[in-house]
Amino acid sequence: MKQLAKEMENYQVIMGQVEGVPLPDPTCDGWDSIYNFQARGDDILVATFPKAGTTWMQEIVDLILQEGDVQKGRRAPTYIKVPFLELISPKPMPSGVELAQTMKSPRVLKTHLPINLLPPSFWEKNVKAVYVARNAKDCMVSYYYFHKMNIFLPDPGTWENFFSTFLSGDVPWGSWFDHVIGWGKAMDKHQILFIFYEDMIEDPMREIRKVTKFLGKDLSDEVLENIKYHTSFQAMKENPMTNNSTVPNSIMDETISPFLRKGTVGDWKNHFTVAQNIIFDEEYKKKMEGSGLNFRTEL
Repeated sequence: MKQLAKEMENYQVIMGQVEGVPLPDPTCDGWDSIYNFQARGDDILVATFPKAGTTWMQEIVDLILQEGDVQKGRRAPTYIKVPFLELISPKPMPSGVELAQTMKSPRVLKTHLPINLLPPSFWEKNVKAVYVARNAKDCMVSYYYFHKMNIFLPDPGTWENFFSTFLSGDVPWGSWFDHVIGWGKAMDKHQILFIFYEDMIEDPMREIRKVTKFLGKDLSDEVLENIKYHTSFQAMKENPMTNNSTVPNSIMDETISPFLRKGTVGDWKNHFTVAQNIIFDEEYKKKMEGSGLNFRTEL
């Protein structure tokens, strides 16, 4: 990590595109190795649009597989335990694909890719995917702060600028609307469990049970309670294996914004102006009509 931090001193963010979807340049350059990734039948994929509860779900899935053994859960930071499929870091860090290839089965893998860019081997192997969807307003706010503190993402500019960029889908990993609709439609064809972030906040135990059942695990209430406790926002914020404190400040600057920031529903109200809210709601209605997906922006 120290060597990586040194490499990052003069790092410049450049964005490219794959099939019209904005992605970091290194990801675009290494696209062949990502798209040709070989999934295994017992892989579990955690898929999300960025800042939709990814780390939370990764930790839940991992602890379910470890049958609630917290020590095993702390064997390594989340970004090592759960390879980020399309991440290509500067050397000497391995890429997500390289890291995944060194792992024993069953692997838990993470992606932010829209459904049309997912490597075909996932569907060929009928892999189980847990997709977490968060309402776009809170997603936008969280992503704005993540851009501000993460060296791998472009400078978001002002909140007003980012609001427009997000709405037009010109952010890394593309349009939130296309992302959630694409994954939502794929539920009929593939083994996808679609979970709403807001439902996880409202009743974590109910959603953890859903994931456990989907993964074919039978765990006692005591184990599930333990998983719920150790994946709570507070517990994860204090756990160096989940709070990204092992990542140098030169890569993710927590003095600007913490990696685990608030973990709430409705923070958008502290950021959206009345005019922005009207613009957003009009766009949302146009894009989401007929999608069958019902998001809650407050609890």
